[in-house]
Amino acid sequence: MSYGTIKAPAPASNTPEASPLLTANGNPTASDDALDCPETSQQESQNDHGLWVTLKSIYNNNIGLFLVFLAQMFGSIMTMTTRLLETGFETKYHALQVIFVRMLATAIAGSLGMWYKKVPGFPFGPREVRGLLLLRGFAGTAGLIGLYYSLSYLAISDATVITFLVPTMTAFISWVALHEPFTVKEAAAGFIAFTGVLFVARPAFLFPEGANALALSTGLESIVPGVVAQGGILPPPEVTPAERAIAIMCSIFGSFAAATAYSTIRAIGKRAHSLVSVNYFATLATVSSLLIIMIHPDLQFEIPKSTIEWVLLLSIGVSGFLLQVLLTEGLQREKAGRATNLIYVQMVFALIIERVVWGTTPPVTSFVGSALIIGAAIWVTLQKKAPVEQTRLLDEERRP
Repeated sequence: MSYGTIKAPAPASNTPEASPLLTANGNPTASDDALDCPETSQQESQNDHGLWVTLKSIYNNNIGLFLVFLAQMFGSIMTMTTRLLETGFETKYHALQVIFVRMLATAIAGSLGMWYKKVPGFPFGPREVRGLLLLRGFAGTAGLIGLYYSLSYLAISDATVITFLVPTMTAFISWVALHEPFTVKEAAAGFIAFTGVLFVARPAFLFPEGANALALSTGLESIVPGVVAQGGILPPPEVTPAERAIAIMCSIFGSFAAATAYSTIRAIGKRAHSLVSVNYFATLATVSSLLIIMIHPDLQFEIPKSTIEWVLLLSIGVSGFLLQVLLTEGLQREKAGRATNLIYVQMVFALIIERVVWGTTPPVTSFVGSALIIGAAIWVTLQKKAPVEQTRLLDEERRP
């Protein structure tokens, strides 16, 4: 009888071999269920594939923005260490010396990185983009010199707020020179973020007495110590209206030069390694700052006198190098106007550092500005186009 029981499945002669799908007691295995439900297995495979495609799409769509975000974080760290060197020790370091140290470290690290990675064309890069690389280096250096020249006659807030014209200028230059689209939403986000920067910086030419009046009217000055700073570590220099006007024009020129450098990075794209682009800028900036210090009669190099000063100087070099590399990589992977709008986030980092390191709380205007900056940054991040629009934008960018 047992023989007859074993032979019972025999009529299904057109099915595959059954024995591998049975356990010792004759029960079906899990593979039997898989054969009975092929739709379930296929659906799970499709779900896994869809999840991977979604994650990959999110990564590809936002990696450029994330790199720019990290660049601003390291830029804020560099600003913090710079202020500590300029104000926290007996030896006061001039900003140009900080630039020299930062860009010299960047040039050395960039050269070593290119040598180690055996970047083609080291150190000059591919022949077909050397002209653009020189333009990027000269434009970046001009932007840096314009900014720091303006600092001789403008308050830091005034000079800083003018530099935040760079994203709008970059998007405009990229629209003119590279035929990149400049949408109304991007323009609106840039305007909102720029307005937020004005609230945070409170430049004297727009808010001559606004910060003090706002703090006194809301009573915050008596609740939170240091909410409104009176004066500073050093008294402001006396500047004539003519000198101030020239400084503002130089700062605007510096912003335009920096925007030109960013647009040039977009034009170079991935035809040159990011270290090559950074090295052109770093080398020219190093030579320029050195010449200015040597020529200027009131400037000289200061030698660190303690271990912490050496550590801070080295950290400036490292953070400056990471700032340039991450910013260059981010701009190469992202549309100019969308990526450079995230530069505003550095103001938020500055607020946090001020509170943590120096224990100061900004006035209400700074919180209003931070809200506008973060809101604009989020809005810009959400502006990634749908696939149909992406194809259209690619076609637009390919047009001569």
